[in-house]
Amino acid sequence: MFTGIIEQVGCITRAAEEDGHLRLNIAPERMWTDLHLGESIAVGGTCLTVTGWNAQTFSVDLSHETLAKTAPHWASGTRVNLERAMSASARFGGHVVSGHVDGVAEVQDVREEPGAYTMRVRAPRHLARFLVPKGSVTVDGVSLTVVDVGGPGGSRADLVPDEFTLWLVPHTLEVTTLHTWQAGTTVNLEADQMAKYVERLILMRDWEAAQVGQEEVAR
Repeated sequence: MFTGIIEQVGCITRAAEEDGHLRLNIAPERMWTDLHLGESIAVGGTCLTVTGWNAQTFSVDLSHETLAKTAPHWASGTRVNLERAMSASARFGGHVVSGHVDGVAEVQDVREEPGAYTMRVRAPRHLARFLVPKGSVTVDGVSLTVVDVGGPGGSRADLVPDEFTLWLVPHTLEVTTLHTWQAGTTVNLEADQMAKYVERLILMRDWEAAQVGQEEVAR
C-alpha cells in the first residue's frame, strides 16, 4: 500500500528481456540502505517487487501483463517516480494507493498559470465514472486532486465525459517527473480505491436483488 507522495525520482539504467519478462535496473537519486528482498516499490505508479540491488541500483521484473496495462515508461534512460510501501508509523499525506494501474491516460494540454500549471488529461472511458471534482486520483504514482471533470455530474461543460483537469504547484513539478509532461504524454492512472469499492457494492446489491427476483418468479 502506498500514499502517492513521491519519495524521490529514479532513472532506469538497464532494461532487458530475461526469462520471459522485462528486468529493470533503477538508480534512485539516493540509494536506500535498508531494502529487503521481495518488498514493494511503486515505480511510475506501478507496484513492483524488489528482486535484487547493489550500492547504486535495485532491480524489478515486469511481466507481459504489466507491460500491456501500463504506459511505456520502461526504457533505459527514462526517469520514474519512486515510493516505497508505506509504514504504520509514517504520516499519511496523500490517499490510499494500491499501485495497481487501472489504465493509461493521455495528457491533452499543459498551460502555465500564475503559481501553477494546469493540465487536461483524457482517461480511458471505463475510468471516467470514478473521477469527481475535488476527488483523488493517482497519476504516474503521484497523489493528485482532480479539479474539474466533464460529463454527467461534472463541473465543466467544455470537457468531454472522460476528461479531467489538474493543477500542479511548482513543488510537485520539482520533486516528480511531472515537469516533463506535454500534450501526447501517456501516464499510468489509478482511480480512487473507495470509488471502486462503492461501485462494486452497488453492482453486487443490484445483482443479488435480481437473483432474488428471478427465484421468486420461478416459484
